[in-house]
Order: sequence, then structure tokens, then C-alpha cells
Amino acid sequence: MEAVPDGSVRDLRLAANDMRVDVVSMIARAGSGHPGGSLSCVDILAALYLGGVLRIDVDDPDWSERDLFFLSKGHAAPALYATLHRLGWIDDEDVASLRTLGGKLQGHPDSNACPGVEVCSGSLGQGLPIAVGAAWALKGKATEGRSSERSVYVLVGDGELQEGSNWEALMLGAHHRLDNLTLIVDQNRLELDTAVDSECTLGDLRQKLEAFGWCVFEVDGHDIEGLLGTLRSARRVRDTRPRAIISHTVKGKGVSFMEDNVSWHGGAPNSAQAEQALAELAAEREAMERGEGNE
Repeated sequence: MEAVPDGSVRDLRLAANDMRVDVVSMIARAGSGHPGGSLSCVDILAALYLGGVLRIDVDDPDWSERDLFFLSKGHAAPALYATLHRLGWIDDEDVASLRTLGGKLQGHPDSNACPGVEVCSGSLGQGLPIAVGAAWALKGKATEGRSSERSVYVLVGDGELQEGSNWEALMLGAHHRLDNLTLIVDQNRLELDTAVDSECTLGDLRQKLEAFGWCVFEVDGHDIEGLLGTLRSARRVRDTRPRAIISHTVKGKGVSFMEDNVSWHGGAPNSAQAEQALAELAAEREAMERGEGNE
């Protein structure tokens, strides 16, 4: 594993490519997992964790002044594990043990086993309520005279927003003016076995979030430079509103036969498919190293 990127766009793109290699490799080795939604959020996590947006101590995952990140779409755990691997919080041996009994890397994040995981997740619709509670608690400390620069981030899937608990949390976050809270929506437009709009459309998501009192941004979720700019702009907002970033993504991004293909929500590639996926990612990396497509 190479060193943590310095935050440059080129280095973050290369890091995201490495993370996708991790995702494909660990799911193929485990023989099960959720590649589609993991691959769609890799660039978001690379920008957030490796681009200097999230306040963390690389040498101490439990730093008391760290920002908090909650992966509500817990089935995308391989993407988070790939990020923690880049940070050095888990090692190569851990990555090779995805979904093994007693291992650090369970199919959904386990805060009791894996460093850098704030809460067990995977039951959809719980991450945003937890994040609202955490942000509210940090606000409470501030009103007691104990200043805090800590922020709270939560990543949800767009299909997950069909859970009603999210909308209660959206109301509560706006009511309590939680401007230390950022919601990131991985809007890849697909859920378990169909399109989100076919199952239960979210309609105009930006309009709905704004109507609930949130400050809303939109970004191409695979544009590292755009993600960095949007995340940094959102962090600077301090106008009593929580922030939401709608990140437009492609399920299975980076692997041609998985992209925008609902059948890759869950399941592992066989050996031939894994070989093809890794070859495509290797070719992408070679192109990036030559400077192609990085302008």
C-alpha cells in the first residue's frame, strides 16, 4: 500500500483506483458482498477522508477531536474498508479476511471490531438519525461553553431515503439548526433489484431537502475535483442550516459490466469476471499515470 495522498486531485484519483481494486479483490475473495454500491461511493470517500476534508488524526483513529463519519449504507462496507486500508488503520491481512468469522471486516461495519468505524450499520434508515443525534450532542456542548470544531458526516444511498426515519431526522436536523452536520446522498438511481424511481420515486430530491430547511449542493460523484470543492464549500456554511450534498453516481463505477447494472447490487464476481474487472482498473490507472483524462 502506498502512502496517504497529499490531497492533490491526481493523487486522489489514483487512490480511488486503488480502492476500487481493493473492493473488487476482497469481494471476489470472500465470494459475497455488494460491489455495485461500494464502487459508486469510492470517490466520495476518497475526497472526504484523503482530501483533507474530514478532520482526523492518521496516527490515531480514536482522536477525541475527530470529525464523525457514519456509513449508513452499511452494505457498502468494502468501500469504507478500502479507505481505512489507505489510512493504514487496517492492513493487507485484514483486507484479505472480508466476511470471515471473527474477522475485523464483517459484511456490514462493526464498530466493535474495526478501527475507524463509529457505529455498527446496515439496517437502512438508521445512519441519518444517529448522525443527527451526534451533531445535536456536539451542539449541546457548544451551548455549554465548550467550543467544538467537530463536524458530523453521514453517507446514505438514494434507495435508503425511502425509509421514513430519514425524513423525521431531516426535520429534526433543520429544527435544531445543526450546521455542523453534512448529509451525503449517493444517488446511483438503483436499489436492490430495480430502479429507485420504479420502486418509490424520490421526485425532486433537491427541492424536498430545501423544503425541509437544508442547504443543498449537487455534484458529480465521480469528479474528484468537484467533490473536493463541494465538500469544502459545504463545510464553510455556517448559517444555522444543516447541509446536504446530492452526489450523482453510477452503480458499479469503474467496472464496465457492473456499471449501471442492478444485478451487481449484491453478489461476487467469479474468477474470470474479477480478472476482467482488475484488468480494466489497471488500464485506467495506466492512463491516469500517463496523464490521460486528468485535465
